[in-house]
Amino acid sequence: MNRDFSWRNFDFILLGAIVLASSFGTAMIRSAVAGNEVLQPLIVRQVYFALLGVVLIFLVGSVDYRYWLALHRPIYFGMMAFLITLTGFGQSAFGAQRWFTVGVLFLQPTEFAKIVAIIVLARYFEVAQYQPRDLRWAFGAILWASGIIIMILLQPNLSNVLLLSVILAVMLWINGVQVRHVLSAVGIGAVTVLALVILSVLGVRIPFLQPYQQERIVNFVVPDPNDTYGNRYNVQQALIAVGAGGVFGEGYGHGTQTQLRFLKVRHTDFIFAASSEEFGTVGGALIIITLGVIVWRCIRAAQKARDVAGATISMGVATLIFFQAAVNIGMNLNLLPVSGLPLPFISYGGSGLTALMLGIGLVESVVMRHKQMEF
Repeated sequence: MNRDFSWRNFDFILLGAIVLASSFGTAMIRSAVAGNEVLQPLIVRQVYFALLGVVLIFLVGSVDYRYWLALHRPIYFGMMAFLITLTGFGQSAFGAQRWFTVGVLFLQPTEFAKIVAIIVLARYFEVAQYQPRDLRWAFGAILWASGIIIMILLQPNLSNVLLLSVILAVMLWINGVQVRHVLSAVGIGAVTVLALVILSVLGVRIPFLQPYQQERIVNFVVPDPNDTYGNRYNVQQALIAVGAGGVFGEGYGHGTQTQLRFLKVRHTDFIFAASSEEFGTVGGALIIITLGVIVWRCIRAAQKARDVAGATISMGVATLIFFQAAVNIGMNLNLLPVSGLPLPFISYGGSGLTALMLGIGLVESVVMRHKQMEF
C-alpha cells in the first residue's frame, strides 16, 4: 500500500456532508415507511449500509487510487460478466432485469458499474493524455464506455444509460474534446431525443424502450388531464406533497400525503417530495445545499489532483451525484419525466448507497495525494 499521503489532507467537510445527507435520508425513510410492517426492516438495513459506507470511505481513501487503475481490466471484465449474467438471470421490476437476490438483500450491479466506468475511463484518459484530440481519441473513450452502456441498455435501464453518457461527455469535455465534435454530438443527441419523443407520441413502438418508458415520455410531453389515477398519479401526488409542505413543512412524521400513503414509492423515487412535505421549502433547500457541498468538494478535489486520472475520477463522481440529484428532484417537481434514478445518499437503496460511498472513497484518495499547491 502506498504511504505517500497524509490523513491531515482528508476532506472532513466532504465526509460531514455525506454523514448529514445519509442521516437525514435514514430519518426520512423511517418516516416514509411508518406503519408498513413489510418495509420496516429497510430502516435498519439503511443504517447498516450507511455505517458500512463510512468505513469504506476510509478504507478506499487509504489506498492509492492508481492501484485501482492498474486493475482496470479485471475490474471491467468482471463487471461485464455480472451485467451479462444479470441480463439473463436477474430479478425484474417494471419490465427490466436489475438485481440479484442474495439472501434478504438485493444486489444491483448497475450501481457499481457506474463507479467501474469512472475508473476505466480515468485510466484511459491518463494513458491517452498526450494523444491528439481527434475522433480516434474520442472513440477510444466511447469504446470503453459502450460495453457497460450497452449491457445496461439491454436490461433495459434507460435512465442509467443517460447518466453514463453524461459522465462520458463531461470526461471528454474536461480532457479537451474539440468544440466541433461537441456540437456534432449535441446535434445528433437532440435529433435522437426529438425522434424518440415524436415516435412515442405517435404510438410507434421503439425496440429498446419498454412500453412504460414510452408512456412516461408521452405523459410528460402531452399530459392527459383526465388521467387522475394512472401514469401521472405519482407526479401529481408529489406536487401536492411539495405544495402542502409550504415553507416549514407539516412536521416530521405528519406529512398528509406521505403518512396516508397517497404518495407512492416515497422512500425511494419520491423521497424529496416526502421531505419537502414534512420539512417544507427549508427541508428541500437543506437537501439541495448538502448535495451541492458534496459536488463542490468533489470538484475541488479534481482541481487539486496531481494527475489526469485523479482529476477525471473526482469529476466523474461529481457528475454522477449532480446528475442523479438533478434528475430526481426535477422528476419530483414535474420538470423532468419520471425515471428510476434515486436521490443520492437520501433515497433507500443499499447498492446505490454503497456504490456512492466507494466513489467518495476514491475522491478522498485523490484528495490525500493531491499535488502541492503553490501560493
